[in-house]
Amino acid sequence: MAALCEAAARWAPGLWRRAARAAAGLGGRRFGSGGAQGPPTFGFLLDIDGVLVRGHSIIPAAREAFRRLVSPQGQLRVPVVFVTNAGNMLQHSRARELSALLGFQVEPDQVILAHSPMKLFSQHHERRLLVSGQGPLVENARALGFKHVVTVDELRAAFPVLDMVDLERRPKTTPLPRNDFPAIEGVLLLGEPVRWETSLQLIMDVLLSDGNPGTSLASAPYPHLPVLASNVDLLWMAEAKMPRFGHGTFLLCLEAIYRKVTGRELRYEGLTGKPSILTYRYAEDLLRRQAAQRGWAAPIRNLYAVGSIWNVKVPWEKDCGQAVWVTLRLRERWHLTPVSC
Repeated sequence: MAALCEAAARWAPGLWRRAARAAAGLGGRRFGSGGAQGPPTFGFLLDIDGVLVRGHSIIPAAREAFRRLVSPQGQLRVPVVFVTNAGNMLQHSRARELSALLGFQVEPDQVILAHSPMKLFSQHHERRLLVSGQGPLVENARALGFKHVVTVDELRAAFPVLDMVDLERRPKTTPLPRNDFPAIEGVLLLGEPVRWETSLQLIMDVLLSDGNPGTSLASAPYPHLPVLASNVDLLWMAEAKMPRFGHGTFLLCLEAIYRKVTGRELRYEGLTGKPSILTYRYAEDLLRRQAAQRGWAAPIRNLYAVGSIWNVKVPWEKDCGQAVWVTLRLRERWHLTPVSC
């Protein structure tokens, strides 16, 4: 992973020059020529971390490429969405940050966070869910459509004897048992939490008690309550020289504990973020909506995904009317690789 990220930084300038050339010439449209321009027939799906930015700094070649992609009026010449597996911020906050870095207006609906496709899980939006992660958890959950969420901190406050790892946080007296706490109907994992031991313990309590952590059952229910999770990245690259733990590492811990305790596999009702196919379908829908909003009537025939982890086959058939996906994908070097159709 470290070698991959270092290679990304090394090859990024060449990657972005190729992306800019693609933007300038695909479909016979010469953006810099000043001639007549037809509606675009392609769009871009751009990874953010390690491709556009490293830490809090933009990769210089990315800024250069966007000079080709953005008109003198500050509008993108083709449909573009920005994709990140991060999820500990609000969508509009990430859009504002990208706008400042790239030098043009990025709209919130052009940004796909790891959990953005969870808007599609409407069958769970009315459930009372335990939500884990950090940042504006409740705001993000409600923006996704989940109406009834309980944070790990709220659950811990209701049942203080559940969190016993940190001696300083243990209750000094034994509180009276509660029987007025509504049952939890599922688990929503939006990103890595700060106190892993607390979140792991309380999530397990919810799963093993069928949503009633103040009680105990003779055996763990299976299938267990629905679990929705976003961002399966095991590691990610920040300013440090070596990769940092990502939410995928937390999920791996949860899966291992559940398997060890119950002898069964933890099952996910839904997984979002790269490289899930659902995220790519969601991105394609946003790109088509952008084209429609701009009045671009030509069908989007090709989607170019620029990034280092587009390691998924998109098994859509040509006759279903979907676009052809092509990736600029990093292995030992950047190269253009058809993905499907």
